[in-house]
Amino acid sequence: MDSSLLALKPYRHFLVSRLGSFLAYQMLAVAVGWQMYDLTHSALNLGFIGIAQFLPQLLLTLVVGHVADRYDRRRIVTICQIVEGTAAIALAVGSFYHLLTPLALYMGAFCIGAGRAFESPSLQALVPNLVTEKDLPRALALNSGVMQVAIISGPALGGFIYAVGPDAVYTVSAVCWLIAAVAIGTLPLLRQVQRTQPPASLEFLFAGIRYIREKKVILGAISLDLFAVLLGGATALLPIYARDILHTGPWGMGVLRSAPAVGALSMSIYLAHYPLKQRVGKIMFGAVGVFGLATIVFGLSSNFFVSLVALAFLGASDMISVVVRSSLVQLETPDAMRGRVSAVSSIFIGASNQLGEFESGVTAALLGPVPAVVLGGIGTLVVVGLWMRWFPQLTQRETLVSAT
Repeated sequence: MDSSLLALKPYRHFLVSRLGSFLAYQMLAVAVGWQMYDLTHSALNLGFIGIAQFLPQLLLTLVVGHVADRYDRRRIVTICQIVEGTAAIALAVGSFYHLLTPLALYMGAFCIGAGRAFESPSLQALVPNLVTEKDLPRALALNSGVMQVAIISGPALGGFIYAVGPDAVYTVSAVCWLIAAVAIGTLPLLRQVQRTQPPASLEFLFAGIRYIREKKVILGAISLDLFAVLLGGATALLPIYARDILHTGPWGMGVLRSAPAVGALSMSIYLAHYPLKQRVGKIMFGAVGVFGLATIVFGLSSNFFVSLVALAFLGASDMISVVVRSSLVQLETPDAMRGRVSAVSSIFIGASNQLGEFESGVTAALLGPVPAVVLGGIGTLVVVGLWMRWFPQLTQRETLVSAT
């Protein structure tokens, strides 16, 4: 870990909140996925969980960016984490009294998705106010590393705690969200930024979309991530792979879900100490290509160890893309617009994750889980080739900080 960044009190508060929130979400995702598959034994229903989480993000995009650029982002995040914790408590009560149905799980996923719709862009837009511009790429790598710690430990903890009962998982998740809310609610800013308060208008609301459309490097980076993960994401099918292909239980699914984060954490630690300094565009495309290949290997594997290794490579390669994309978005966007731009970026990320889960669920229902994952990996490789041709500005990008 980077001691110079951790010495900053505001940044430590931020990391605690981020860790608590992601840890809660990852534990809850394991419980919801396994409980849904127990209730329905349907790949399509697993995919619909992704839709339930993504729909509020899509519907609230413009409102989210507007709110994040006009109000205290710390308060926004605090309120969101309290809402998410409350939804987790409701799921715990419903599970304890055996009242949960697929519809109730969808409703819980929808509420948490709504909270995350406001939380994610507000958190992202806070980072430049906590560190200097020079330290931002390292801070983003460290942020991602902490997130991967949560993604590693969260599913494994969720799997272990699920042995006690899904209600126990939901309860622990609620506690983690409460801790996260306290940490962010008491966060002091290193650099105060005076924001203008222009009147709400359609031009103000759509400014983030317009800005990304005009910045071809940013548009190329976030759309590459959108389509690559949309096609190559296979995490929604892990309950099927764990139970029916690799023949393991909730604990095994938790380990499988943690494997990408192990690779991502290793890569984030490396990038925090050795940030990317040249040929960042080509490195990003190469990493997404490895992501596609790792997806294909995972899809074809029926060996638990091989599957773990493939998922670890998948996570490591995705981390490179995450750091490049996040750095470009934050470094090339003025603070007054970071909320709106981050909100649009979050839609791309949410679409790639939640819609990717839906796409995997639908394809698996039609073709079977193995063809669904393998075809997704092939599609990712096709996207890499097309994007290198369609976004030459990104392909030729040398450094994270623009020379202009």
